[in-house]
Amino acid sequence: MPQAPATGELPEAARRGPISHAIFRVARLHRMLAGQLLREVGLHPAQELVMMQLWDRGRMRQTDLARHVGADAATMTRTIQRLEKAGFVRRVRSTSDKRSVLVEPTAASQALRRQVEDLWARLEDYVAGGLTGAELSETLAVLERLEANLATHISDAEPPSPASAPDA
Repeated sequence: MPQAPATGELPEAARRGPISHAIFRVARLHRMLAGQLLREVGLHPAQELVMMQLWDRGRMRQTDLARHVGADAATMTRTIQRLEKAGFVRRVRSTSDKRSVLVEPTAASQALRRQVEDLWARLEDYVAGGLTGAELSETLAVLERLEANLATHISDAEPPSPASAPDA
């Protein structure tokens, strides 16, 4: 697995944004590790986020699912097609709005749920293992603040960034 450069080794162009550079490095490594873990259960990164929404919310419109996950329509369509091919979701036309497609988890996906929960717990341990309770709380608070700061600069018309959208 590639190693991230030490903070002192920032490229010259990134020195005015060390936090942004650190976020990029951490996000890249997190996605790589998540991908390794998800391969164990036959999923690609971000497919588990789609399944988590469906397990919690049940059947929902594909457009609402895309909004909850932060994906554009085309990416969500590809993701759902792949999950459907794997037997984890089913698409049905809405009876009340023929233009809407509803997505629901299948019975087969319920066995997957436990595996995803277990690997998500492993990922969390890899990320935060060794942090104290206070450090965990502080880390979550800082990340929420960073997310809020970024969200204020995103327009509703802009598509989600590729880093946050499922592409599998």
